[in-house]
Amino acid sequence: SQSNHAARGDRMKQAQTDADELIAAYRLEQQDAFDKAASASGGSGGARSAGLQAETNRDVQAMQGQFTRNAQKAVDVLLSKCCEVSLEVPTARIRATQKLFGK
Repeated sequence: SQSNHAARGDRMKQAQTDADELIAAYRLEQQDAFDKAASASGGSGGARSAGLQAETNRDVQAMQGQFTRNAQKAVDVLLSKCCEVSLEVPTARIRATQKLFGK
């Protein structure tokens, strides 16, 4: 239905926003680690610093790629689990309830 579709769209937008925030936080964390490592190795220049920067950029790009590839799959799995509601009452539960209330 239309309302379910709109709600799903809203959830997708929220998931994207949350993921963007996580990526930004991770990027900041990695930049801080890089800056500390760069200053510990004698400044921001040099091959070691450039290598660390390149490695960090590759890692961030790889994670962004993984997120892009898997975001919809993750949302689909979560939605499928949220929407799978069994309305059947197990016979063992029925019997236990009948015993409890003496029927």
